[in-house]
Formats: sequence, structure tokens, C-alpha cells
Amino acid sequence: MGKTFDYLLSVRERRGAAYLALLDPDRLSRPDLIRRAEACAANDVDALLFGTSLMLSSDFDGAVRDIKRAVDLPVIIHPGDINQVAPHADALLFLSMISGRNPELLIGQQVRAAPLLKACGLEPIPTGLILVESGKVTSAEYISNTRPLPRDKPDIAMAHALAAEYLGMRCVYLEGGSGAALSVPEEMIRAVSSYVTLPVIVGGGIRTADAAAEKVRAGASFVVVGNAIEQLGDASLIRELADAIHSKG
Repeated sequence: MGKTFDYLLSVRERRGAAYLALLDPDRLSRPDLIRRAEACAANDVDALLFGTSLMLSSDFDGAVRDIKRAVDLPVIIHPGDINQVAPHADALLFLSMISGRNPELLIGQQVRAAPLLKACGLEPIPTGLILVESGKVTSAEYISNTRPLPRDKPDIAMAHALAAEYLGMRCVYLEGGSGAALSVPEEMIRAVSSYVTLPVIVGGGIRTADAAAEKVRAGASFVVVGNAIEQLGDASLIRELADAIHSKG
């Protein structure tokens, strides 16, 4: 395992779970990205995820470079496609959308991205991405041209997560999608985390400290918050989320 993933595992061991803030360059201007990153660093976020579904913005790697200059937090790419490989980042979630049956997102994009990661020395974190029904059509569902798993069928999620483990992936990501109306159900998180040995990432639709704490109690190792931070007027929610997620802190 690489040093960034080892760091996340150490945070989970020490603090109960790791807090990952997702910054989207299509939603925030460069100055706002920097301000959000600085607010995250000052309020106990453990690492930054950086990525978008479409990438309408230009100079993706330049934005990563500027964030790295501004804060001393790991920056992990949450890629929407192969164009989001950024040499200045610390690591990249090497995602395979195992919940869908779109071969381009199962293996096609990964084959093209792998040589780029090797060439720039970017740490890959092999991750099985499971898109979960969230009460609305999210950008992830629309762009990926896949159907999410039914939110009331934890057994289907368990089987997909176990396949990810047997394929050698390092973690499983239960994802509601950006702007999800409903977050991933605790029943599903509990079922998956008890069925596999992989750490479970949970994101999408988490807007309050209480909701984040429920995900950790259900078994989430890493909790991702994006939209709630993007819409933030002050930093108080970032700190409240940190206190809730760091159950052993």
C-alpha cells in the first residue's frame, strides 16, 4: 500500500474514521477552492478529495498544485474520467464502477489511465465504486450511463463489495452521488462493512454532523462530504462534521 492510503488507515485506527472533504473545480472558482481547502485544513479534515463529473474547468492539475501550496493536507483525485490524472496530487482513487455494467467504467478508462499514473508516480488506491440509489438522478448516474443499486437491497451491495475484495481492491466506496437527496442507508453500510474486510468509504447526501456520525456508527471507515462544504458560509459545519466523524478523537 502507498503512503497516502496508509495514512488514511492510521487515521481510522486512531480516530474511528477519516474525514474526507470533496472539492469540485466545476462548482467553485479557483479562489473559492483555496478558501475551502484552507477552512478544511483549519478544522480537522483529514484529506481532500478533488474531482468532478464533467470537468468544465480548465487547468485541473494547476488547481491541485495551488491547493497543495495553500494547505498541508493530502490531495486525492476523485476522477470523473481519464482527464483527471494530476501529477501534483498525492494519490488517486483508482475507481472501477462495479455497480454498473458499463465496460468503459469497469476497465476501459482504467487501462488508459494506468500508464499515466505510472509515468507521473501518482499513488493509485484501487477502489470498487458502488453507486446507490439516492432519491434522484445524480450526475454520476447520468454521466456513467449506469443504474444505481436499490437502496433497500443491502444483499446486492454485499455481493458487489465481496467481489471487489476478491478482485484485490483496497476499499469499497458506497456513493450516493453529488447532490444526492438521500444518503446511503445505515442498514446497507452495516451489512457491507460486516461482510467484507475492506474499509468502506461512504459519500453523498451527508449534510449534518448527526448524519455523519450515523455513518461511522454503521461501519464507515471514511466519510466524504462535498456539497455541504461547497455551500458553506462559515467553517462551523466543517468542525462539527470533524467532531462527529472522529468518534475516537
